[in-house]
Parts: sequence; structure tokens; C-alpha cells
Amino acid sequence: MIFAILGLLIGIFLGLKLDITYPAQYSLYISVAILASLDSVFGAVRSILENKFDTSIFVSGFFGNAILASFIAYIGDRLGVPLYYAAIFAFGGRLFQNFAIIRRYLLGKINFKSNVK
Repeated sequence: MIFAILGLLIGIFLGLKLDITYPAQYSLYISVAILASLDSVFGAVRSILENKFDTSIFVSGFFGNAILASFIAYIGDRLGVPLYYAAIFAFGGRLFQNFAIIRRYLLGKINFKSNVK
């Protein structure tokens, strides 16, 4: 857990201090990759709450989903078809589903604690 928090803090610090820019034509691919990565993060939080977390599954899903989503967006761009919508629907839907499960789990714990008192 401490490594996750340390990694998050280092990432935030580097993101704020380094002046990294990218060409505007890559914004579609990067946004879809970020959405896919967020889906993996929310899935990891959910699996931690369910005591099913596996680091290798998280890391492979994090990078695999980001690469796959970017590749789908790239292929669609080359074909002139907005295939990035497929990635948005798939990863966006799972992201909201995982968030709903996390929310229900946390609210259940809060309600359980308030009922015990």
C-alpha cells in the first residue's frame, strides 16, 4: 500500500513539475488510453475491497487496456471510422460499474458502523 501511495505522489509531482507536451493529433489516443487506465485503477480498487487483488493482473491490465484502446482508436482513425467510441463505451461502462460497486461497498460499511452504535 505504501508503494502505491508513494508512486502516486511521485507521479503527481513529476506531472506538475515537468513540462511535457504532445502534439494535438495524439489527444484522441491519449484520452482513450487514460480512460482505459482509469478503468484498470477502479477495477484494482474494487478487487482490493473484495480481497482479490493481484499485482500481475493489475499491471498487465493497466498497460494492456491502454495499448489496446489506443490501437483501436488508431485503426479507426486510419480507416476513417470512429472506432474510439467502442473503447469509450466499453471502458467507460466498466469504470462506472466498478465505481458503483465501490460506492455500494463503502456505503455498506458506513451504514453497518452506524447501525452497530
